[in-house]
Amino acid sequence: MDFTAHPDFCGHEKVVFVDDPASELKAIIAVHSTTLGPAAGGCRIWSYRNQTDALSDVLRLSRGMTYKNAIAGLDLGGGKAVIMLRDGQQKTKPMMLAFGRAVEKLEGDYYTAEDVGSTTEDMAAVRTQTSYVAGLSEGKYASGNPSPVTARGVFEGIKLACANVFDRSELDGLRVAVQGVGHVGWYLCEMLRASGAQLIISDVNHDRCRSAAERFGADIADPNRLHAVECDVYAPCALGGTLTSNSIEEIKAKIVAGAANNQLGCESDAELLHGADILYVPDFLINAGGILNAAREIKKITNSDWVEDQISTLVNTMQKVLDRSRIENRSPHYVAMKMAEDRVEAARLAAAE
Repeated sequence: MDFTAHPDFCGHEKVVFVDDPASELKAIIAVHSTTLGPAAGGCRIWSYRNQTDALSDVLRLSRGMTYKNAIAGLDLGGGKAVIMLRDGQQKTKPMMLAFGRAVEKLEGDYYTAEDVGSTTEDMAAVRTQTSYVAGLSEGKYASGNPSPVTARGVFEGIKLACANVFDRSELDGLRVAVQGVGHVGWYLCEMLRASGAQLIISDVNHDRCRSAAERFGADIADPNRLHAVECDVYAPCALGGTLTSNSIEEIKAKIVAGAANNQLGCESDAELLHGADILYVPDFLINAGGILNAAREIKKITNSDWVEDQISTLVNTMQKVLDRSRIENRSPHYVAMKMAEDRVEAARLAAAE
């Protein structure tokens, strides 16, 4: 496969296809940029229709990590991995061991961690084969499950967005539609409910959705129609691509702010949201809490307050993006991308001197 001709290739430095027959592992590791430092990004485990879909996903996710790490002020580049499962196939420990060996062969160009479908237990297995892994539950620098920290960043971003749009930072009585109550979505619902928000939720896992509805006193909506419900905030927290020209026309919320990666169907959809007077908080900015948590482990930072300080800085960056968006009359997505690109370019020029 000539991946360099793929529309999402976008100058990736390295794309590695992994095939380990003994463990039945099929994976792709994509390194978009190491300009700011070693690439870092999670390992997604998913059942894809075909390898082409998996490649599209990993390339977009990897590039998104470059922007995420740059805008978060981290000295890390962008990378991502996907493990491709067949329909009905389950992940196994031998798969994770084989994946760890593949990461080790990249000699530090890529650090892996949890993502959709992977857990701290999976990362513990990976750690037996390579040191280039974060999200461990044990060890001197262990950062553990990144989901609560990701959710915390999204929660703070939602409060900030509400302060900008509704002139109120308290969420009491506001209706928030959360699409996806997996690891991050569940923690986000806990925070939103504790703040007094009224929840509408959806998830393709009906049992988990019912459990969340009972736990948080939430209404349940069709996962394919959640974007169109009457609400104040729409929070996509499942897989990406929910914001398209078709769905944007149906969104009634004044704010879109969620944890999912690659929420936009294409870059121009950010301008559609902006034109519709819907405040979209860029996904790679608002959901950066998880990588901040992992970065503490990667960089071996012992200061227990470091992640909390970085979350505060992240919120300040969100406000700067929203301020520039208003001044320049450009979408927050465009502004955030430009800020991230400028930081990467400055580092590239400094390295070339």
